[in-house]
Amino acid sequence: MKTIFNRDRLRFYLLVSVVFTSLWVFSDYVGERDTFYPRLFNNIWRSAYITLLNYFLFEHILPQLSWKRFFKSVALLLLMLALFSLGLYAWRYLGVNAGFYTSLRTDPTVGAGVAYHFPFSVSSVLFFGIAKHIYDYRNLKLTTQKLRIEKQEAELNYLKSQTNPHFLFNTLNNIYSLARDKSDLAPESILRLSKILRFMLYETGGEYITIEQEMKIINDYIALEKLRYDETLRINFTQEIENLKQPIPPLLLIPLVENAFKHGVSETRNQPFVDIHLLVNQHMLMLLVKNSTEEVAQPKTVKENIGLSNLRRQLELLYTDHYLSVQQSNGVFIATLNINLNSHV
Repeated sequence: MKTIFNRDRLRFYLLVSVVFTSLWVFSDYVGERDTFYPRLFNNIWRSAYITLLNYFLFEHILPQLSWKRFFKSVALLLLMLALFSLGLYAWRYLGVNAGFYTSLRTDPTVGAGVAYHFPFSVSSVLFFGIAKHIYDYRNLKLTTQKLRIEKQEAELNYLKSQTNPHFLFNTLNNIYSLARDKSDLAPESILRLSKILRFMLYETGGEYITIEQEMKIINDYIALEKLRYDETLRINFTQEIENLKQPIPPLLLIPLVENAFKHGVSETRNQPFVDIHLLVNQHMLMLLVKNSTEEVAQPKTVKENIGLSNLRRQLELLYTDHYLSVQQSNGVFIATLNINLNSHV
């Protein structure tokens, strides 16, 4: 149920009233300096009444107006017109008798007095109306922006919730292959997986991790993948990192490395390889991942799997300045990622 007085809205109207009254006071100071102090108290007395009327007009009366309730709407408007005109003059009369308002002129009739004070009411409605429109527009814009950010955060969390199980699923498949072959390396692979799980559970809950931590999880994953292959697999991982404490979102780079093994060397029969080069310098990150893949007669459009699709969308939500390219030709799959780490949203 809507209360008659909303504290936040009432505080806004009081602030607008102070500005509105100050403008009239300044006008009197410039044009009516001889009677400035009486007019100062007169303006304060009138503004108290006008502020309350404008609050009810914009917060309670105007929202009720509609063509479906035509007669009620007309009655409400006539009532407000009477309060802004005759009511203001009556408020002045009350102030004079109470000693709060100084009469600086004598009106021959009530109509003349109402006509003299009515412009004060009209100007207040215009001033309060414009101020309310600006205030509501700003609040609407802030609310819309907040909802947009909340939606992006929800989508980002959803993408992460998809990526992590996808990553673990592929890793478990690797261990399953070793266990099925009764490999002596199966226990070691389970141990390495436990380290990766521990990292994902306790280190990736925040918004950022350091590039050093990201390198650790990548190295653990590469070591786990090595267990599946013999010495024919060539892996080269070079790093040029200016600041190991550079913050980045957790598990941002692993999809490209995972993709090189899952959809690259696992499908390569002859001379499989993975070349990874990471450069981080002056907040610019450049990751180049090359891996062997099946031979194709001509370059073709790469159909992105869930890992690459999620990564691309995460980049759109996280950074305003980034570039991700994937291409395949001559038995080589190349993924290129450039990120301006200072462009984080």
